[in-house]
Amino acid sequence: MFKTVDDVSARLAETGYLASPAVATTVFLADRLGKPLLVEGPAGVGKTELAKAVAEVAGARLVRLQCYEGVDESRALYEWNHAKQLLRISAGRDETWDETRTDIFSEEFLLTRPLLTAIRGDDPKVLLIDETDKADVEVEGLLLEVLSDFQVTVPELGTITATRRPFVVLTSNASRELSEALRRRCLFLHMGFPEEELERRIVRLKVPGLDETLARSVVRVVGALRAMDLRKVPSVAETIDWARTLLALGADTLDETVVRTTLGVLLKHQDDVLKATAKLDMDAL
Repeated sequence: MFKTVDDVSARLAETGYLASPAVATTVFLADRLGKPLLVEGPAGVGKTELAKAVAEVAGARLVRLQCYEGVDESRALYEWNHAKQLLRISAGRDETWDETRTDIFSEEFLLTRPLLTAIRGDDPKVLLIDETDKADVEVEGLLLEVLSDFQVTVPELGTITATRRPFVVLTSNASRELSEALRRRCLFLHMGFPEEELERRIVRLKVPGLDETLARSVVRVVGALRAMDLRKVPSVAETIDWARTLLALGADTLDETVVRTTLGVLLKHQDDVLKATAKLDMDAL
């Protein structure tokens, strides 16, 4: 998909995604080496958006597996349409079981889920396995087969192998440790909070009505909040939300009144709000 690292940066920027050199380099290598990309970091720094941007750049279909506690093979890979199978069995009462079985375990009755969908067909796809750390450990075994050989075994149909490998992005908020076997199969990228200048550019891009001076002030205040010992520090997504809030309020500058009355956009816990209210020194910013 990409010719050089600079090509990655330029083409992602066209979609509205400003990538750091580390992000652009890792995306280029994942594409060139054909390896899955594991992106780890706090929520709201752009991990999911990176997969969406790559799909847009490539003109590929985004196939998303949203992980959660309890997700299993039938939700991730495939399952059979049991209701339709029962109707088929009822309609063919005069047939032998061998005749019926051959029919009901066919493509017509197969319900494909994200992992199987991603490796079937010749059209370009980006497979996003989102919040991998929220899935049970057992699901990782399923991912290992798919990500190692890009093939899936359906006992009734045989082994289905990808004719065109998808670009794979796994995201993790590091709520639990992923297995070493899964990590070995991926290129790793830690995506933290961006440097001040990059975040300012992101804010200006996402909130075009915000002037340069106010954008700099917004990023400085958010940086000061991140330096505090908070339960949840504001993410890039919340920085953008706050910038939009200030624009909606018609604020031209940041003062204590504006900041303190809008802290709920940035901070999501009352004890964080109280701590920030007590410690934030607007004069120093």
